[in-house]
Amino acid sequence: MALIRCCFEAEAPDIFESVVGKCTDPGCCCWCCSALRPRYKRLVDNIFPVNPQDGLIKNNMEKLMFYSLSSPEKLDRIGEYLFQRASRDISRRRNGFVVIAMEAMDQLLAACHAQTLNLFVESFLKMVQKLLESTDPQLQILATQSFVRFANIEEDTPSYHTRYDFFVSKYSSMCHSNNDDSTVRKQIRLAGIQGLQGVVRKTVSDDLVENIWNMVHMDKIVPSLLYNMQNARYSNKENATPESPTEERSDPPQFAETCMRELVGRASFGHIRCVIKPVLKHLDNHQLWVPNYFAIHTFRIIMFSIQSQYSYTVVEALMTHLDEHSQSSPKIRTSIADTLSKIISIAAGESVGPSVLEIISSLLTHLRVSVSRNQSSTNDEQLYQEALINALGEFANHLPDYQKIEIMKFIMSKVPYGEPDSITSAGKGDVLLQSILLKSLLKVGTKYQTIHLNTTFPPSFLQPLLRMSLASDFEMRLLVQKIFHTLIDRHKNITKLAKPTVNIIELDLAIEKASRPDVIFIRKHGPEIYMALYESLELTNNRVENVEAIYTTLALLTVELASEETVLELLRLVMSLQDLALTSIQMNIAIKFNLHSTVISLLVLIANVCNISTLIDYANKIVESRSKEATHLLPDLRSQYDPHLPSRIPTALIVDQTIVTECLKGVGLETGKLQQGSGYSSSALQHRHSWVDSAGRSSLGDINGGTTELDSAGSSPGVQRKLPGEELTFDSMKRILTETNNTQILEEEKRAQLSQLFRNAPFHDLIKKTQPKHDVLQSKLSEIFNALMIEPRSQSIPGGTPSDAKPSQTPAYEIHFPELFVY
Repeated sequence: MALIRCCFEAEAPDIFESVVGKCTDPGCCCWCCSALRPRYKRLVDNIFPVNPQDGLIKNNMEKLMFYSLSSPEKLDRIGEYLFQRASRDISRRRNGFVVIAMEAMDQLLAACHAQTLNLFVESFLKMVQKLLESTDPQLQILATQSFVRFANIEEDTPSYHTRYDFFVSKYSSMCHSNNDDSTVRKQIRLAGIQGLQGVVRKTVSDDLVENIWNMVHMDKIVPSLLYNMQNARYSNKENATPESPTEERSDPPQFAETCMRELVGRASFGHIRCVIKPVLKHLDNHQLWVPNYFAIHTFRIIMFSIQSQYSYTVVEALMTHLDEHSQSSPKIRTSIADTLSKIISIAAGESVGPSVLEIISSLLTHLRVSVSRNQSSTNDEQLYQEALINALGEFANHLPDYQKIEIMKFIMSKVPYGEPDSITSAGKGDVLLQSILLKSLLKVGTKYQTIHLNTTFPPSFLQPLLRMSLASDFEMRLLVQKIFHTLIDRHKNITKLAKPTVNIIELDLAIEKASRPDVIFIRKHGPEIYMALYESLELTNNRVENVEAIYTTLALLTVELASEETVLELLRLVMSLQDLALTSIQMNIAIKFNLHSTVISLLVLIANVCNISTLIDYANKIVESRSKEATHLLPDLRSQYDPHLPSRIPTALIVDQTIVTECLKGVGLETGKLQQGSGYSSSALQHRHSWVDSAGRSSLGDINGGTTELDSAGSSPGVQRKLPGEELTFDSMKRILTETNNTQILEEEKRAQLSQLFRNAPFHDLIKKTQPKHDVLQSKLSEIFNALMIEPRSQSIPGGTPSDAKPSQTPAYEIHFPELFVY
């Protein structure tokens, strides 16, 4: 019809001028249309062969390209004409000519970079869209390949009028292809991933084009990539990697992973959440949290692809998602927390300042909520709590040491204490929360490397830790001791000193002389540490594990602080522990035997660490005697002993403080502090020093008849020591002679101790100790004031006689003031 019409119009000269060039049928082959058709159309027609199998006519294509470069204003018309021909061929299923048209489009696009290229791009994208809309998979793949080539071309001017909504939707749907043919399905999915990559590359760097980071686009792009990634052979097992990276571009899962890395890597700080939210939503919708192998794999990809300064945002988003799952099953929460623990270490290196404590605070909040949710602490809930603790530990592991100290202080500040004296009556919920927080603290402590003890144990951290060491729950006390072990040990001696032993030489301990800062630290804080350990051993619900843990703490302190300046205080505590085992009424017999074993183990350790040969010989002598007569007083510790064992212990099997003192004197050590007695008594632990008892009597310790009392009389100035009248032995007489020879030294030490006491002791304790126990204070004061007022008055009256005044019952100069105030 077109041929007849055009020829007829050409034969009518009167109307020829009005109809020339109006034939729009590109298939018209009459001479008039061919001659009068615009040149660009003729050039386009000439590139098509008669038989599509012959392919593009290259010579004619070169002419068309030359014309396009010479007349760039014709590009948009050329593109539109090619689109019309391709549309007609698609409808007629002449795919061979469609391929030729698409090839011509590609060559023109690659060759022309003029400003008018934007108009040609519109025609190009219309043709790509037309091919993508077809049902032929090969045409879809062809269109995708052309679009990818177009995406890699940098345009001279921004094409702000170009829209990519269709391409995002179409390529996302191709990523989910379910074609029956597995080969075709793989090709279509691969083409969809390539198309999404092209869209991102084309739009992400151009601010004038459509914002690809809008959630409407990310909700299509990200799930499409994840859908292909989750089908990978390495996404369903832990710590697996691709087997053949060379096949990356031919394998949809691997190529999807590459595109995900590129997408995340191109995201700015404000766009990170736009990528993370669809990821979390996809994992929820497809129930990919349990098991969480794929979730961990995905977030590792994100964390390693993201710009390092933005990594904290990912952690924050994951924590927020954990908040949203607060009512989900423990397994899901555990998987999310486990995923967090696997990636949080990557973000730790970039977290500084408030962000560090914000992460820690969030983790502790989740722990607290978990405890309050289920105080019965089911197995699943415990796994969730352990996952949170692991996340906390992994985060702290990659922080500098000074931040780890701050984290430990922060965690310790969150431990519930209650009232000062109510720690022994904490509720079940508080006890569970205390346990969880201390486990968290222990986890952080394992990641910390101690250099100086004064840095590791600032008072704001040490004081609450010592307080928790006196908790009523024995497991809590055990946790505190494990924290001490982790933080004190600097030479990997924990396993060697885990249990009491008298075979110290076989342990091969790593010993280094204490530094000056450490000596200053233990001199300042040692008494309160030893007091806390002593009082902890006094508690009646101790188990063997508690005694062993305190032994390890003291043994580590001995090894780490090997110094002449620290050995005396340690030995004083050791003697106090022996006195506790001998005199305690409430303590069961098994724990008493455990204490005796601990004492001899510590004595052997101290003697060997400080290399005091005489003390080593004495300790070995006691060990040998006990091995023959009382093996139950030697390690290993046991929870139960033979009930027929005697409770009274012979004097020869007990560590004699006098002999220990002589051993120390033999090497030139000042033993005044040790001679003062073992000051770690129950009263001392309440911050009352062993001065004088309420009746003014001394509490002299003497090893007699198999029992020992605390020797605190040495610290009571001005009190005459009462000699034991029940039994006089060689040891007691030797002690008396030794103390007589050193009276002046002892008095000086007593005076220094008394001075120190009145400087540091609480005022309330001073009043309590100095006031008499019977109510005669008021009468004594009245007598004194009467005597002072009457005697001067009688002397000032003229002619007065002593009989004019009321005589005092007791002269003022004979009033006996308390001996504490003589000095």
